[in-house]
Amino acid sequence: MSHRVEGQPLRIVFAGTPDFAAESLKALLASRHQVVGVYTQPDRPAGRGRKLTPGPVKRLALEHELPVEQPLSLKDEAAQRRLAEFEADIMIVVAYGLLLPQAVLDTPRLGCLNVHASLLPRWRGAAPIQRAIEAGDSESGITLMQMDAGLDTGDMLLIKRTPIDDTTTGGDLHDRLAALGGETLVEGLDALAAQGLTATPQPQDGVTYASKLSKPEAELDFRQPAATLSRRIRAFNPWPVAWTRLDGEPLRLWFAMAEAEASDRDIEPGTLLEPAADALRIACGENGREVLRVTKLQLPGGKPLAARDLLNANHPRLGPGQCFGRSSDQRLGRAADQPSKETDQ
Repeated sequence: MSHRVEGQPLRIVFAGTPDFAAESLKALLASRHQVVGVYTQPDRPAGRGRKLTPGPVKRLALEHELPVEQPLSLKDEAAQRRLAEFEADIMIVVAYGLLLPQAVLDTPRLGCLNVHASLLPRWRGAAPIQRAIEAGDSESGITLMQMDAGLDTGDMLLIKRTPIDDTTTGGDLHDRLAALGGETLVEGLDALAAQGLTATPQPQDGVTYASKLSKPEAELDFRQPAATLSRRIRAFNPWPVAWTRLDGEPLRLWFAMAEAEASDRDIEPGTLLEPAADALRIACGENGREVLRVTKLQLPGGKPLAARDLLNANHPRLGPGQCFGRSSDQRLGRAADQPSKETDQ
């Protein structure tokens, strides 16, 4: 399947909401194509005063004096008529947050394209960036795809790749893919406007789904291998942030790596070992023989700090023998209160 149009700039309606989407909008605004309208989620309460606050895409659109639409749904006919009034060649969707019914997909002359933060068909769904790191993938990327009625199932138009290593955090990969998404989008639109793009159906093999993140799932189980824990800690940085318990209070872990050398004796998983100069060392794995090196953490009620700073201060709660993951009541054999569940942001 090929899409072909003449070489003139494309009239674009852009739909997106968070920072990730704003990078694509910036790239479009710097391109030769014309953004004629912007769709974004309604303003949300934010801050201590819970004041209604526009998202990054809306702020950028207003700076450039673009028309902004914030419908609660695109299913009603009035919203669909308003979209048609823009007479767009194409609609670009990046982390928008609303479902697009078939009538909307069919409205622009060339349909709707999506900038998706994974190498489809791997990691369809809501949290592809974090799930790729958590799973130990060696690479991620951007897929520019033609949208259809399915969940990230449309034909692929352009793919760009980027590596993941054992220091990559969710925040690192988010920022890298946001920039790559904008570059890929403009490259794809330029090709579409000039001589066309060939759409390739997604393979049937290799389909995985990236479920939405939640705070409760970020609790660490130190019976897991060090490499698994390291990936989870990095994937959940900066949100929802991996956490454990220190005397029943939440302690957050921001960065960690697995030690290459394993211990030669069994010890309870979660036990603090003799520290390194710049890291806490935590026993983990089924028998506590693996070691997790934590170099950035956040004590209860505190701010994220380098482990080196806490160790230099001889913090009394971080001595060898302390056990993460249980409260003092649990160590005495009494049941501890469970933390309340929190919904995803």
